[in-house]
Amino acid sequence: MFNKLGDNLGKVFDRLKGKGVLSEDDVKLAMREVRIALLEADVSLVVAKDFIKKVTEKATGAEVVKSVSPAQMVIKIVQDELTEMLGSEASELNLKTTPPAVIMMVGLQGSGKTTSTAKISLSLKKKKKKKILMASLDVYRPAAQKQLEMLGTQTQIDTLEIVEGEKPLAITKRALKKGKLEAYDIVFLDTAGRLHIDDELMHELVEVKKLANPIETLLVADSLTGQDAVNVAENFHKKIGVSGIVLTRIDGDARGGAALSMKAVTGCPIKYLGIGEKIDEIEIFHPDRIASRILDMGDVVSLVEKAAETVDKNEAEKLAKKMKKGKFDMNDLSKQLDNIKKMGGMGGMMGMIPGISKMKDKIAESGMGDDKMILRQQAMISSMTKQERADPKLLNSSRKRRIAAGSGTTIQDLNRLLKQFKQMQTMMKKVGRMDKKTMMRQMGNMGNFMPKS
Repeated sequence: MFNKLGDNLGKVFDRLKGKGVLSEDDVKLAMREVRIALLEADVSLVVAKDFIKKVTEKATGAEVVKSVSPAQMVIKIVQDELTEMLGSEASELNLKTTPPAVIMMVGLQGSGKTTSTAKISLSLKKKKKKKILMASLDVYRPAAQKQLEMLGTQTQIDTLEIVEGEKPLAITKRALKKGKLEAYDIVFLDTAGRLHIDDELMHELVEVKKLANPIETLLVADSLTGQDAVNVAENFHKKIGVSGIVLTRIDGDARGGAALSMKAVTGCPIKYLGIGEKIDEIEIFHPDRIASRILDMGDVVSLVEKAAETVDKNEAEKLAKKMKKGKFDMNDLSKQLDNIKKMGGMGGMMGMIPGISKMKDKIAESGMGDDKMILRQQAMISSMTKQERADPKLLNSSRKRRIAAGSGTTIQDLNRLLKQFKQMQTMMKKVGRMDKKTMMRQMGNMGNFMPKS
């Protein structure tokens, strides 16, 4: 997401940094280029104009133009305004009410409403230990209720029993009653959608909202539809009132215009981003972190949070003990590759590392950004025997041929993996002998030793 915008802004700011002194004309020219970059990213014209006006006013002041590092000050102003445009700060779900807190999910058909219901429910169950009931009010789309039931089974979250022929208002009443009687913390109402906004749909949603009195009404919008998603959000907000937005399929949206325009046009905060198809691939929307990613400043906080959620504490402690003894084998490497996959793969992680966009060509050349690389590496490790994984020195020519044939790779691929493994093993031995402070510094350099193939 925001790939093209980030690249274009990077070029503009590189030109600014190349000048020791900035004139007001330099800043205005840069802002014209920023405006073009925003429009090419599918940002609303009104939003882009307003953004440029605010930034230009702040960036052409005497204290900026005559400062020691004017380009950096201009970039900081752009970052602050981007954060403001995206919503200033994270807006988490409001659950401050007498349980059960009712959350109503609305949106057009195909936007990812049902999947988002399950994803947010799973996140709240894991992170906040909430007891959740999900209820499908979609009696029109074939198998819609069954889909939510299956997602409930997958996530081990309760769903309301399906009663054939029951109408949405009756389902709502039953869900609210069950929620109170069985002491649920949260009740999700997954409403029906249409292919387009119509009076019938809006009337039904208004009636459900009156009956349920939800503390949150979340609009689920597909970011790939760009400005259409913004128009949909504006219409839903005017007609039924929306408290927050869930943007789906942002992993496929390289431009990001919907996210940049949504808050400014509707006044509603983006609360969640759907970052992939898997059931756990959803994250809370942090405007400041997204602004940093756009400007290639990385998002180390999110990276650390993902690591904390993903990496098993016991496994990490076992690895630390092995490191102290100077031991690191192929089984350990395979576990680390698993952790990388859980954290969104190399592509997902690299987007959070500061300055990574300037290394794109080198990364592409090395293959490090290719998540298929991890699958190939794991295939090679899986083709090894238990003894070979514990002691790769056993790998002679005939064993290498067998492993390459068994994993669908080449001997050259395997040799590259073994070379990088040896580098990591050497580093682990050094780390095992370090004090804690030095160890943390070296761990930060681990990316230099990640296997490439």
